[in-house]
Amino acid sequence: MIELDCLGDMCPIPAMRLQKALKEEGAGQSILLITDHSCVMNSIQAICKRQNLLCSSEEVINGVWEITISPKEES
Repeated sequence: MIELDCLGDMCPIPAMRLQKALKEEGAGQSILLITDHSCVMNSIQAICKRQNLLCSSEEVINGVWEITISPKEES
């Protein structure tokens, strides 16, 4: 799993880092994006929807979210 530490990064930086990781590392790997800005979730969800990826998030401590981006299972 690739980890992107985006703590302190404001929009659109986390979304740009995710798109770069998807291109460089390939869309087949899962990515864990860590952020402390709640607005990042909207941009990450939009990217996942466009690229047919799964996206889930969890607020691990007050004000810090871990967003997991992974490929959808082939059926």
